[in-house]
Amino acid sequence: MTNLPLTSISELICTRISHDIIGNIGAVANAVELLEEGDVDFLDDIKAILKTSSEVLSARLKFFRMAFGLNNSNLENADLVKETAAAYLKTVGSRNYPIELRIRLQDNQFNKIFMLGLMIVADTMVKGGTLVAEQQDNVLLIQTLNAPQLAADKIAAVEAVFSGGLETAVAQYAPVVYLKELLRNMQYSVAILKNGSFGLQIKR
Repeated sequence: MTNLPLTSISELICTRISHDIIGNIGAVANAVELLEEGDVDFLDDIKAILKTSSEVLSARLKFFRMAFGLNNSNLENADLVKETAAAYLKTVGSRNYPIELRIRLQDNQFNKIFMLGLMIVADTMVKGGTLVAEQQDNVLLIQTLNAPQLAADKIAAVEAVFSGGLETAVAQYAPVVYLKELLRNMQYSVAILKNGSFGLQIKR
């Protein structure tokens, strides 16, 4: 897949975001419908659905706004970036397979790139594990650690996007396409890491 026009990238991002929030929006709608029917027998279940779904929606939308949004001043707040990223990972992992975040960034220049890289790497973690993000001077490393199972097909697709070898634009890989374009414009380089784990090494 060669470099896409901005309109196509925007369409991919909108589709991916919509896909990632539609399930919980549907859950909220169903819970509201049960409330309107006045069935008190399911009141505790309705409350639990509304609480869980609203937390997921809030965490994901805050993350997406920072990762894909324009001129977001929140990206300059290191603590907020870490908090938002950790909250997003809780919505990606599960109770049985959580994803833990370890992060050490030195400045704000990599924050947006970090959030996109985190999204890409987390998508490959089938059964949880630890996601590590470390910056050393002009190098940012984002990779899995102690991840018991990684999605080989997704890793292959990420490699294909960066190499220009993915023939069809797929919304699932919108973060990869966007990050590739961002790095190209900033004249940063990216390397795929696969040593029993999966990661991205980004240099400026």
